[in-house]
Amino acid sequence: MDKIWEEMYAAAKAVLAPRKISDYVTCGEVAAAVLSKSGRIYTGVCIDTCSTLGICAERNAIFNMITNGEQEIDKVLCISPGHGKGAPCGACRELMVQLMPESYKDIEIMLDYENERIITMGELTPEWWIG
Repeated sequence: MDKIWEEMYAAAKAVLAPRKISDYVTCGEVAAAVLSKSGRIYTGVCIDTCSTLGICAERNAIFNMITNGEQEIDKVLCISPGHGKGAPCGACRELMVQLMPESYKDIEIMLDYENERIITMGELTPEWWIG
């Protein structure tokens, strides 16, 4: 396993902490780590609400990256409790495509950490409305 994937997994695992915030909001059931092109790792957790105000862990991590002045993604890893696997949903994929319309296909996605299954966004999302 590449050392950077291990670091990303550890970073995501560190923020994976399911909790109930109120009767209407839970968070932390899923965590993500995004590696920017500069080599920094950004994390995020899912936030679920009783309406559509929630956000996926991957988009939360990407927004954290953007908040810190970066916008180019190199790698994405997402985990749920007890599992080191997960693929970005359509909304997360859409954000990545729109952020990097010329190079989104090169983003590496860790689909299954335990089995070291990595694919690119180009393989996961070969045709998109932008492309």
